[in-house]
Amino acid sequence: MNRIGQFLLFTLLLPHALLAQGERKDKTAVTYEEIYDEPYSVNKLFVHLQPFYGELFATNVNAGFGMEAQYYLQDKVDFKAHFRKTYSQKFYDFTRDLAAKTSDTDNDIQIFNYYEFGLNWHVRDFDESSKTKMFLYRNSYKGNKWAARVPLTAEIPCKVRKIYGARLGGMIWDSGVHLNRVMEEQGISYSDFKSGDGIALSDFTTTADLFTNISSKSLYLGGSMTWIRNVAVQFDKFEPGVDDLILTTYFDILFAPSLKIDNIVYTPRDPNSGAPLLTEQRAYSTSPVDLKSFGFRAGIEGKFNRQFSWAYGGEIGYRPGVQGKTFYALIKISIPVFGTSLDYSVEAFGK
Repeated sequence: MNRIGQFLLFTLLLPHALLAQGERKDKTAVTYEEIYDEPYSVNKLFVHLQPFYGELFATNVNAGFGMEAQYYLQDKVDFKAHFRKTYSQKFYDFTRDLAAKTSDTDNDIQIFNYYEFGLNWHVRDFDESSKTKMFLYRNSYKGNKWAARVPLTAEIPCKVRKIYGARLGGMIWDSGVHLNRVMEEQGISYSDFKSGDGIALSDFTTTADLFTNISSKSLYLGGSMTWIRNVAVQFDKFEPGVDDLILTTYFDILFAPSLKIDNIVYTPRDPNSGAPLLTEQRAYSTSPVDLKSFGFRAGIEGKFNRQFSWAYGGEIGYRPGVQGKTFYALIKISIPVFGTSLDYSVEAFGK
């Protein structure tokens, strides 16, 4: 048989082989009993410990740790507070580490810090009928047997709670910034940086590696959509199944009424001896650097309605900052997440 005939035979037999492979002996109907289906019975307070986040920020690539807290008040509004900072200069605060190695300025480059606080008003909070898929699992599937298995799923009818939210809040952050990259992108030269007495930086250098700090105080306004499922069932011959995911997507407009870049502090050196000329040390204005006060972001967050669990989140957008250096993408992992209903009272009856 030639190659063309072999290819045609393979093409004809492939669907039958896949169909035969898909017919599993354990693929039988299952029965279940609902344990609960209560999307409104979720924890009121969640506290996240974040051992790792990573941010690809055009101004300063950074990674580190953080903490987050979220509180739901009477199904009307939820409040959120969050902070994060880098582990260290070398791991991972890129601009600060680069400044420590190459900077020719006398500016003390700050650690990357980020603080956020805000609220999400529940404009509409309702539930409707839905379905969820649950994996069918037995204790005998542990270890390699489970890893090598394509799990079966069962579709279970349940309620899903949906929340349309209006978001409002603020954020404060500061970071180092490498001005040479900004100068190249914005067409700025050393002669554009001038001191209070009119002396241009180019009078002393046209090759210095310039670093300084940027700080921002911003507001955000946006909307969100949240899906909450809180259902558990008991399968016949399988372990119980649970779907208690709280998933939120959001979009915000960002505005920074306060956006500041520190002036460049530079001390020229004697061209012969290399000694610093302290009498010539000056602060040079960074006003020629163009800033962008507006931005936006889109994000997603997921957590589980449990006393002890984990969560994840991600954002992408343009953060107010140095023009041309505002893009960022963020991922964060929370392990562990502590959840509580804050209800510890019990009924008491007299004998």
